[in-house]
Amino acid sequence: MNRRDFLRSTSVASAAMVFPNVGRLFASGTEADGWRSFEVTTSVEVLNPSGVTRIWLPAALLNPTPFQKTLSNEFKAEGGTAKMVESRADSLGIIAAEFPAGVKPILSVTSQVTTKNYAVDFSSAGKAPKADKKDLEHFLQPTKLLPTDGIVRTTANEIIKGAKTDVEKARAIYEWIVENTFRNPKTRGCGLGDIRFMLETKDLGGKCADLNALFVGLARAAGLPARDVYGIRVAKSDLGYKSLGPSTEIVTKAQHCRAEVYPERLWLGACRSRGCAEGSFGRTAGKSSSG
Repeated sequence: MNRRDFLRSTSVASAAMVFPNVGRLFASGTEADGWRSFEVTTSVEVLNPSGVTRIWLPAALLNPTPFQKTLSNEFKAEGGTAKMVESRADSLGIIAAEFPAGVKPILSVTSQVTTKNYAVDFSSAGKAPKADKKDLEHFLQPTKLLPTDGIVRTTANEIIKGAKTDVEKARAIYEWIVENTFRNPKTRGCGLGDIRFMLETKDLGGKCADLNALFVGLARAAGLPARDVYGIRVAKSDLGYKSLGPSTEIVTKAQHCRAEVYPERLWLGACRSRGCAEGSFGRTAGKSSSG
C-alpha cells in the first residue's frame, strides 16, 4: 500500500473511551444493506473514591454523517446523577456523572451506531453537497493546543508554497507529515497533540493524537477547514490488517484518532500513524472534536 496516495478507505465506528485500568469497552455488531450496526458498552468504576466523585465519558457522534449514524447513547449511574453535555458544533457529547461520598461510583454508557463504507470519487468531487459556511469557519479556529499563528503558520506557508488548489495544499501538508513525523511507541496514551511544542522543539514523534493534530493545525493555518476525529476501532479490517481492527470484542485498547480536512466541497480523512483506517487519505468516523 502506498501511504502517500489519496485512497478510498473504509470507515471506523465510534464508541466511548475509558479511564485506564478502571474500565472496559465491549463491542458487538451485525450487518445489513451495507450498513453495519454496533453496540458499544463502556463501564467505568473509580476503585478508590474520596468524597464526591465525578466521571466524564464521551458519547458517540451526535450529528449524522454519510458514513455513521448514532441511534442512541444511553447511560446509567446508580446512586449518582448523570447528564449529557452537548457541543453540536463539534458533534461531541459528554456524559457527566457525579456520585456523593459513600456511593460506589460506576458509570456505564451504551452507544448504538450504524456505519457504512464511504469513498470519495475525486473525479466528481464538485458534485458533493456543500457544507454549511458556519461549520467550516468553526473548523478554521485556533485552540490552545492547535494554534494557527507563529511557527505553525510559518511552517504551513512553507509547506504549501507552489500549491494552487485546496486539494494540492492538503496533499502537500499530508506529504510533509509522512516525510517528517514518526510514531513513537514510548509516547504515553495517544499523545497530547501540543503542535506548537512539537514544531519548536523539532520533536516530531508521537502517536495518533500528536501526528493527526499536527496535520489539523497546519491545515487550518493554511486556510483549510480541518478537524480531529476520535473513536474506537470496533470492526476487523476488510484487508486483513490486524492493526486496523480489534482482536476481540473487548476493544478497550482500540482507541484511535484521525484527521479530516475540507478541500473544495468535501470532507476527506487524512491519517499518519500505524493503525489507521484502511487507506492513507480517505474517510473516517468517530467522535469529532475541534481540537
